[in-house]
Amino acid sequence: MAIRTGKDYLQAIVEPRDIRIDGEKVTNVIEDPRFSGGAKTMAMIFDLQNREDLIDKMTYVEDGERYGLSHKMISTKDELEARKQMFKIWSDASCGTFGRSPDYMNVYLMAMAAAADQFGEYADNVRNYYKFVRDNDLSMTHTLVNPQVDRSKPVEQQDKDLAAKIIETNDQGIVIKGARMVSTLSAYADEILVVPSGIIQNNQEAFPYAFAFGIQADAPGVIHVSRPSVVHREAGHAMDYPMSGRFDETDAMIIFDNVLVPWERVFTHGDVTMCNEFYKRTNIGAHILDQSTIRSLAKAEFYRDLAFTITNSTNTDGFINVQNMMAELMTSVEIIRSVIVAAHAEAKTVNGIMSPNAAPYAALRLRYPDMYQRMCEIIRTVGAGGLVAVPSYAEFESDETKDFVEKYFQSANGDSRSRTKLFRLAYDASISSFSGRQQLYERYYSGDPVRAAAIMYNGSNKEPSYKRIWDFLEEYEKNA
Repeated sequence: MAIRTGKDYLQAIVEPRDIRIDGEKVTNVIEDPRFSGGAKTMAMIFDLQNREDLIDKMTYVEDGERYGLSHKMISTKDELEARKQMFKIWSDASCGTFGRSPDYMNVYLMAMAAAADQFGEYADNVRNYYKFVRDNDLSMTHTLVNPQVDRSKPVEQQDKDLAAKIIETNDQGIVIKGARMVSTLSAYADEILVVPSGIIQNNQEAFPYAFAFGIQADAPGVIHVSRPSVVHREAGHAMDYPMSGRFDETDAMIIFDNVLVPWERVFTHGDVTMCNEFYKRTNIGAHILDQSTIRSLAKAEFYRDLAFTITNSTNTDGFINVQNMMAELMTSVEIIRSVIVAAHAEAKTVNGIMSPNAAPYAALRLRYPDMYQRMCEIIRTVGAGGLVAVPSYAEFESDETKDFVEKYFQSANGDSRSRTKLFRLAYDASISSFSGRQQLYERYYSGDPVRAAAIMYNGSNKEPSYKRIWDFLEEYEKNA
């Protein structure tokens, strides 16, 4: 199939799957209003790679077949740069808010396949699965975190046995029972990659929790328990929530109810060391941080441009305090852009593929959640009372109210309709439940930032720092 169109994608995910939401069971995400907007966004994303003016930027040709560029095992810095441009096109399409667009997991699996030898007897399974996903241009999600039950104990010692684990091994494969979280995009994915996270104790009791595999999102026994949607189902007008209605990618707990995983889809089994060293051996982090940082740039540019437009509409952009906030947004954009430049400039070959330097990305990863919250805060500040006083766009279709809103909701540089659309966008981007979920996502999408900071510190070589300071003091004392 190679590259899919949006129509191809929608035809694939219309197949029934077991999604639970709001006390209901949903099988068709195309028709349900809580999911249809996100499904259409995914279709739009797939269509971009088929556009005549973008196809050569979004895809590559190998052995006469065309594939999505995020699947490519890149070997040069020029190819890394080309992939960056591809990431940016998809990220710009959702203003940086669709965190799990297909490229995120595509580069994840690509890095796994490049390091396939690390998986020992399952190496060919990893390679074949990568080719299967690439050749069919599938959409993936992943789930890697055990349910939040008792974090004071290792998973195998918890009183409540809820985490996904192997309960049976037979000639056909492994049988999984239990739950994993948080699976973003699961309602729109063709496949779920179930991979290790955290440290597994090296004892017999922990072995059932040491595994990695791929499974169809609609496989028998795979149940998606989704959080409530941020889509406003009773909104007066579609323009009232221009982001919520299109960019809710959903999040879910995945329950494996005695799910049989065929042996050809198993990537590791009972190997505690491999699970604990999964990211170190595969260098996945450098590639997913490449995608997510470029997406962060797209998001920062969107919030900058939104703030510029709001302040221009009300003539507040001449005030020095407002200009300071605009400069802060501009600074965030330049910091992120510079981090990307640094990571690419210091790229090197790892596991046979060109990989950006993950260190600058890891540093930004610890700072970006606060930067993003500040972006939202600036939008709220410059929007001020106008954000809570902005009416529904449906008022322009009301014979009784139309004349009033046409007159009283104008801005200095725009009519009432343009101002209302702009401020509804600003509201959705900074105040709504969609915005709240975005802020939480940025903080936790790649794990606990506190633990990530500790890992950064504990993994650093501090001896040169100690030596520098003591050498400085000794030199000064000698010449004092």
